[in-house]
Amino acid sequence: MLVIPAIDIEGGRSRIVYWPGASTGTGAPTDRPDRIVERFVSDGARLIHLVDFDGARSGRPQNLDAVGAIASLTAVPLQLAGGVETVEAVQLAFAAGATRVVATTAIADRPEDLRGCLAVAGDWLAVGIDPRPDRLAAFPWQRPRPPTLDDLIGELCGVGVARFVLAHGGADPDLERVRLLVSTYDAEILVAGGVRDLDGVRRVRDTGVAGLILGEAVLSGALAIPSPMGAAA
Repeated sequence: MLVIPAIDIEGGRSRIVYWPGASTGTGAPTDRPDRIVERFVSDGARLIHLVDFDGARSGRPQNLDAVGAIASLTAVPLQLAGGVETVEAVQLAFAAGATRVVATTAIADRPEDLRGCLAVAGDWLAVGIDPRPDRLAAFPWQRPRPPTLDDLIGELCGVGVARFVLAHGGADPDLERVRLLVSTYDAEILVAGGVRDLDGVRRVRDTGVAGLILGEAVLSGALAIPSPMGAAA
């Protein structure tokens, strides 16, 4: 399982100040995404997940300068979420230096946009889904009735989506459900959120998912890379 550190970017800065040496009183805190990524990469990260927080609110990328600054410093792949919902947005993200993009669940109700994004991004397009049944039911679907998680993933796989990011909003992931999805669908499954310690990393690893995205847990110092990488091996 790949451990993927994440940074939420707002106004060109990390929303959480990162202080890698906080527990020992060493190092210096920073909210500069490029410097944070440099540290992640030096600690062994092989993929970085970036969330354009402003883009998520506006529906189009807003922090591409920050993405470009990061891309100019590292050859590690960058996965961008937030405002990447149209062909134009995907093209802008790739031009800035992103190598993967994550669209929201809403794209499942916009088949033309989904086809266009897949034509541009191919396997490097992921769809983010909150798999909790109550959240799926409450989503503002543009269809007669809400799909189940299995219906939704089966539908998206059927049109060519090969990667999913299951985001749990900080809640503990349903690991049995995740394990079933991994064994059922020919798709790469990533889990985001809900992991706060190394035991949690190991439990997610044992489901067979391709990757675990860690944001606040790493930035806050609750988990220090490379420790989660060892637990994920």
